[in-house]
Amino acid sequence: MKDLMFLDNMLTPKVITVIYWLMLIASVIYGLKLMFNDYGPGFIISALTLIGGLIFSRIFCELLIIFFKMNEALQVIKNK
Repeated sequence: MKDLMFLDNMLTPKVITVIYWLMLIASVIYGLKLMFNDYGPGFIISALTLIGGLIFSRIFCELLIIFFKMNEALQVIKNK
């Protein structure tokens, strides 16, 4: 509890994992909705949208995690 009160421990990397899974679920639902919609852009474009959403979700969350790992490394350098 002390770590959370004084901001010694980062909570956001744990939250990013939850956001990643929510983004994956949303990408799959949206992609499948586009694929089987009668007025949608077509099966190929919908499949590319689904795959693009999955890849974008992964890259976005990995970039966020990299920022936090850089912060941790800088804290170690600062404490030396």
